[in-house]
Amino acid sequence: MPDVREAAKLLENAARVVVFTGAGISAESGVPTFRDALTGLWERFDAQSLATPQAFRDDPELVWGWYEWRRHKVSSVHPNPGHLAVATIEARVPAATLITQNVDDLHERAGSPDPVHLHGSLFAPRCADCGKPAGPPAAPADEPGEGRRIRPPSCSRCGGLIRPGVVWFGESLPEAALEAAARAASGADVLLTIGTSGLVYPAAEIPRLAARAGAAVIQINPQPTPMDSVALVNLRGSAARILPDLVALTWPDA
Repeated sequence: MPDVREAAKLLENAARVVVFTGAGISAESGVPTFRDALTGLWERFDAQSLATPQAFRDDPELVWGWYEWRRHKVSSVHPNPGHLAVATIEARVPAATLITQNVDDLHERAGSPDPVHLHGSLFAPRCADCGKPAGPPAAPADEPGEGRRIRPPSCSRCGGLIRPGVVWFGESLPEAALEAAARAASGADVLLTIGTSGLVYPAAEIPRLAARAGAAVIQINPQPTPMDSVALVNLRGSAARILPDLVALTWPDA
């Protein structure tokens, strides 16, 4: 495993580390990726057509029901060894930042204290009208596998409908999250890009920004991606398999 050893050496000597994760790390826990085949009610809809502000305005019960179905799917699975290894990296490196494109809460449940969610979160709903955070949603009830329409809750401040706290097609990324991600990437010694295709912009610019600023980019992915040419080290395989090995080589006492 010479490449893993090279990555471990880079990580061991880094004072500032950014971990950048995508759908691949959560797919290993059983979270369906955004465009995975849907079931039941959702078979009749293209996922992209449900993930827009217009879709929510036209049929809020349909869109809220789909996101509750997704949230239930996430709540029924558990963090995998890849998520746990990321939390260990954060605990070992004082200046570590986790940036994720994922809208699930698996990093938090694995012990990561404050991930930067570039695309929002299924667990941070807010009012569609005034923007007031709605607070953590209640634990999902048993959700039928075929899905269902559900009326969204109402905002306690203005009475507007509560919407999922995710970034929809046609919306900008949260400014504060994007600025925090860019700032961390620009100052990193090492950036690990894990389970991401490198195709979704502007998020895909984060590893490139780190590389231009002089960081060593380490990629972990089962398949080649556009990040291959950016990364100093390319590790082919799953995050759940490679990340624990990388952590064990970097910190044998972990």
